[in-house]
Amino acid sequence: MFVIKCPNCGERDLSEFSYGGEAHISRPEWRDEMSDTEWAEFVFMRTNPKGVFAERWNHAAGCRRWFNMLRNTATDDILAVYGMGEEPPEVTANLPATPSGEAAIGSGNDEAKVIDAGDAADGGGGA
Repeated sequence: MFVIKCPNCGERDLSEFSYGGEAHISRPEWRDEMSDTEWAEFVFMRTNPKGVFAERWNHAAGCRRWFNMLRNTATDDILAVYGMGEEPPEVTANLPATPSGEAAIGSGNDEAKVIDAGDAADGGGGA
């Protein structure tokens, strides 16, 4: 069971929440002047890190309020929950090495390589 601690209602099952995507993304002020390519970058391109990731969540079956959460995408550990408009707190996370050696960002394995957790934390630069 995946439990999320709503800042308003306390601990609840994942089924009560709706995922809202990456947190701290602001709509560009100059969007009317953006090219189609620039607009597509804003709409579709997001980071996909292995490790600490700031996400927006909505407690759809409870208080219906939005909040932010820092989650370790490598382990699914919830590291912090904080309100909308607040700065993310400082956290640390265990970034385990993976058998296929994915880099710290992205989900593909472009070439067979092995990296340890220390390399993953600084971008997976090892070969």
